Amino acid sequence: MRKLLAIVLISLCYISCGKATDYVPSIPVNFSAAINDPRLAGLNSAGGVALINGYGVAGLIIYRTPTGGYAAYDRCSSYQPEKKCAVTLDASGFTVTDPCSGSKFSLADGTPVKAPATKALRSYIVSSYNYTITVSN
Repeated sequence: MRKLLAIVLISLCYISCGKATDYVPSIPVNFSAAINDPRLAGLNSAGGVALINGYGVAGLIIYRTPTGGYAAYDRCSSYQPEKKCAVTLDASGFTVTDPCSGSKFSLADGTPVKAPATKALRSYIVSSYNYTITVSN
């Protein structure tokens, strides 16, 4: 009976030791800047993008939606995030590409639009008040 219990426990430990790096880590983000900050110049019109370094895992992407709202994502690709590949803005301005895998993500909602990625970019909360944009989680 003890041998059976030991085998079951070892099996459970072995199974639970799977790869835990299949998601972008949650790192506290608290970015705030005035709307006229030069780093946010790309957000002056709908569809505009600003790339901010030094926050999250690989930096931030702030996107101004066609309706005038904002969306923010971590630049770290959701495909093999342990590599910390920072996505780059595509010429279209509507997608970003992971240079390590070739995965593409929509800026509208962060979802993958080209394989091999299957998970969306990590998104953050964006608020705009009194001419200040704040990105947090």
